Amino acid sequence: MWATRRTAAVLMALVCAGPALPEEPLSAIDWLSKSVATPGLSPGQRILTEPPISDGAMPGKITVMSLDGPSLDALGLLPSSRTGLPYTLWGQSTSEEIARLVRSERIDTLPSVQALLDTLLLAELAPPADSNGSGMLFLARVDKLLDLGSLDEANSLLELVDNPRPEVFRRWFDIALLLGEEDIACSKMVDTPEIAPTFPARVFCLARAGDWNAAALSLRTGETLGYIDTPMAELLSRFLDPDLYEDEPQLPTPARPTPLVFRLMEAIGQPIQTTTLPLAFAQADLRSNAGWKTRLEAGERLARTGAIGENLLLGLYSERKAAASGGVWERVKAIQALEKALQGGNKETVARELQVAWPQMTQMELEVPFAELFGPAMNDLALPGTAGALAFRIGLLSSSYEAVAQGRQPQASDEPFLIGLATGEVAGLTPPDQLGEAIRLAFEPTASFAAEVTGIIDSNRLGQAILRAIDDITEGARGDLRRVSEGLFILRQTGLESSARRAALELLLLERRG
Repeated sequence: MWATRRTAAVLMALVCAGPALPEEPLSAIDWLSKSVATPGLSPGQRILTEPPISDGAMPGKITVMSLDGPSLDALGLLPSSRTGLPYTLWGQSTSEEIARLVRSERIDTLPSVQALLDTLLLAELAPPADSNGSGMLFLARVDKLLDLGSLDEANSLLELVDNPRPEVFRRWFDIALLLGEEDIACSKMVDTPEIAPTFPARVFCLARAGDWNAAALSLRTGETLGYIDTPMAELLSRFLDPDLYEDEPQLPTPARPTPLVFRLMEAIGQPIQTTTLPLAFAQADLRSNAGWKTRLEAGERLARTGAIGENLLLGLYSERKAAASGGVWERVKAIQALEKALQGGNKETVARELQVAWPQMTQMELEVPFAELFGPAMNDLALPGTAGALAFRIGLLSSSYEAVAQGRQPQASDEPFLIGLATGEVAGLTPPDQLGEAIRLAFEPTASFAAEVTGIIDSNRLGQAILRAIDDITEGARGDLRRVSEGLFILRQTGLESSARRAALELLLLERRG
């Protein structure tokens, strides 16, 4: 028999070696599969190996491909007419600097700030002045989308590339694995001769195509040549011939699975829980073959970063009656009850169900998706008392924040300032606390830091200034109030007034400090 048995002890040592998951989320570049060969680049050329798909043996001849063509950094899904951003946003900033800033942006930030970053990542913009066609910024944008769990958007960006290079194809292949579209990915790998799959990816794809003999030969060849390490060989062996290992102990769960390892573990009957994995893996839990509870929990994780829309989240909550009590089932019950109450239009019932549902949403940091779904409708009902005050604050977290503010007669002591922020007029208003004072400064045209900030903007580095603002607001929310002021001021000075107002409201209304 071609497969070789190995002891569980050896496998445990090799698979589980290495550090545990760090506190900071892994970046996409840390967990992507090495699914294709990535030779070094030279000016104007790329060396590729042409894989023999049918027999899975040694790589074939060396070929050369020109890199001439449209710049990857210029590709985008959203034209300037939709984003409102100038086409020359990157100006004189360098590709390396912009890519560094994009990669360093945190994924746990305010929803409005996250939405602004998403727009930058998807925008169709002129490449930086020094762009050389390598796609450094393009790949940084894709990787940040992967970090955010926005696989559909990342996939759409990658599909704009006519002749994918290895680093582009590598990302597209992994997205397909997580979305359950591995057969499409493997078919494209076979049909794209300039892409050289690594041996593990080749074995996987040959097996998916039903060519088990070639897959087995590729596995043995890869092991012999040292291209497939022991843990991967054991995993692929079980994938190709599961009956052979029927009485063997299960494989230990790898600490840092790639999408390829993730799908192989699933295929051998040892699916890996995604809750401790990078956010992109949660997309695999939205597939129809996953249980409702699994899809609900994945949907909540993805909705927090805007990777899925609020309507998809509502669809998950509304799918059927809650199956049990506690945890996610309480949120299902609360959302269904509130939606039913709103349809009935009884103010007292809506007020009661709102005060049950809202704590459930704040616990999961899903306040903004909730506000988008229900905020305007609740304000239209003009709920009485404390429920009305709560509905007003929730409405300010929605995209209808300005209309909600204009329809409110201030009652609580902080409401005049909140209404002023929503309408952009805070002159003469008293902020509720020190954070409010920092926010108020950003809306003062004569702020002390104005000259320093406008210097960045005036030096033709507008995009860099916006990325700095995103970072300032995110980090400033953790205690550096000056950075809050500067970040909001930059957004206003660059014409992103709505983003500045929404971020200011979220800073005051959401518990995202510390």
